[in-house]
Amino acid sequence: MTKPRVLFVGRTRYRLPLSPSLARKFDALADELDFRVLASGVAGAEGHDDRFVLVPPLQRLDGAAFWLALPFRVAQQLRSFRPEAVVCQTAYEAAATLLARRITGTRARVVLEVHGDWRTATRLYGSPARRVLNRLADRVAAAAVRRADAVRTVSPFTAGLVRELGVEPAAEFPAFMDLEPFTRPPEPLPERPLALFVGVLEAYKNIDGLAAAWRLAAPRVPQAALRIVGKGARAEIAAALERELGVRWDRELSGEEVAAALDEAWVLVLPSRSEGMGRVIVEAFCRGRGVVGARAGSIPDLVVDGRTGLLVEPGEPEALADALVRVLSDRALAESLGAAAREAAAPWLQAPEEYARRMRELVR
Repeated sequence: MTKPRVLFVGRTRYRLPLSPSLARKFDALADELDFRVLASGVAGAEGHDDRFVLVPPLQRLDGAAFWLALPFRVAQQLRSFRPEAVVCQTAYEAAATLLARRITGTRARVVLEVHGDWRTATRLYGSPARRVLNRLADRVAAAAVRRADAVRTVSPFTAGLVRELGVEPAAEFPAFMDLEPFTRPPEPLPERPLALFVGVLEAYKNIDGLAAAWRLAAPRVPQAALRIVGKGARAEIAAALERELGVRWDRELSGEEVAAALDEAWVLVLPSRSEGMGRVIVEAFCRGRGVVGARAGSIPDLVVDGRTGLLVEPGEPEALADALVRVLSDRALAESLGAAAREAAAPWLQAPEEYARRMRELVR
């Protein structure tokens, strides 16, 4: 059977050669598809091979340059690679691809993947200056969702976003997650209670809400600690917690190091204002750790309140503080949440071969 020819387009940064985990994903895709990837590269790293075309970063205005040039780069691939389908990572890549298809007059089908709420890109991410693009970005994204030939969602939450625009998803399945560092038998809770946050330090992750909550919680659980892993536009909030309250802050950790950090924690804290598919939740579940999270985005799709974690309303630091105090002062509760979380991880353990098979079925 002839493999479908597919172009993957996204803003994700790749470094060649690929890490072993990413290599397994793309090797599995190669068994099902004849594909090429158009994405971002890393400064000083190789930018091309037989599968990857990586756009080198610029020192200034890298994002703006990427998006302005994207329709023309996609058009070039439509002419040279001649894919039957183009799989787009977000609505914005899909909009660029729809324009490229018009430029070239080709008939490649556009498959849009919805990993999260596209409205956060201008409202809850990066510089506040992005907000001037809110109305335009919303219109562009909505048009792309409606005009794509097929839409794939990754969670009930993202499926709901698409249905609000009158579009029924063609498929719903999670992105491939390399969970190998997290799937070994879990470790028992350590002696000292600790809450762990892992994520980009951006407004949509509500790092400011976490800071406010920890300032309320810390005096009530003096034996406990908070650890933050991540970097981003709101790094000054983590720096202030590190300086004022002795919070441990790691800018970046490998997958193995995140797994070890979860082993050193009693609970994962995820107070996001929006969340498309909480990979870190699945990682915590695999390590037998419950979640204190917000009722926002896809978090309630994964976390069952009172069983695998505690959920609070987003934007309520007092409620978040109460939930953290409750778990960090009750070892039996933390152990119970962790045990249930470990059981809940099974449906999310997707082999790269299964992901590749689903992707082939979608593009066909």
